[in-house]
Amino acid sequence: MEIREADVDEAERIRTVVDSSMTASFRLSPAQIDGITDEEFAADAIAAKIDDEDTLLYVVETGDGIEGTAIAGFVEGRLADEWGEVNWLFVDPEHRGRGIGTTLYETASDALRERGASHVCVTVLEANTEGHGFVDRFGLEHDGDRRIEVAEESLVKYVYADADTDVDLPTESGTAGSDREADAAGEAFPDTETTDGQLTVTDGDETVYVARAEAESGTAASFFVTYEDAAHADQYGFYCSNCGSLDVSMGDMERLECAECGNAHAERSEQSYDDSYL
Repeated sequence: MEIREADVDEAERIRTVVDSSMTASFRLSPAQIDGITDEEFAADAIAAKIDDEDTLLYVVETGDGIEGTAIAGFVEGRLADEWGEVNWLFVDPEHRGRGIGTTLYETASDALRERGASHVCVTVLEANTEGHGFVDRFGLEHDGDRRIEVAEESLVKYVYADADTDVDLPTESGTAGSDREADAAGEAFPDTETTDGQLTVTDGDETVYVARAEAESGTAASFFVTYEDAAHADQYGFYCSNCGSLDVSMGDMERLECAECGNAHAERSEQSYDDSYL
């Protein structure tokens, strides 16, 4: 197994690894996966990232391909001020269970620090059913959400960092899609008012208090826990920040779904990840 910097001529193989990895491990439709690969991992996108001095791309090459070698994994990192960000990491399903993911993560993290990063964070799509458990292995903690727009899809990335890092996380990654990326905490709250300094929404004759610090990511916008009282003692339900509705249900697997706009969130299971998988 050899890890090295990616070459622009390998864009097609990188895209194939990304597509197969997302198909196996992401809770996304084929159309959504195609949109992400078309926009983020097409040949011109890979070439632009390779030319960007603040971006690093590494591939893992194994010796068991049809022609002697094969690219089995890919990682993308980015320098953002004092932060280094590991933005994408993929391992071909046929090559999992061999420590390739760990090697990619550690190589990217070390390279970012060598380039001047004081801290390293990792972003993982909320729809990545196995990536969250993988990041947990390195002692990183979920420290915020970031919303990205890719191929006209609004998606949420969880941001993970060391628990003892007392520095504000970067709000943008500076990647090829950075102008479309924003801190999810800064999103709008439709149909709300401010009552005695707290965010509230009216449900009939009742005033419900929105806990801005208690968010759950959604496919279109975040959900927020609501309470019947200003002290946040008695939970009322959930508020959908995509449309402003309180008509949010929780189904199996703690899946939240808004009846008004279809915004949805599925809580990931702690049992969905095998520590040796990547």
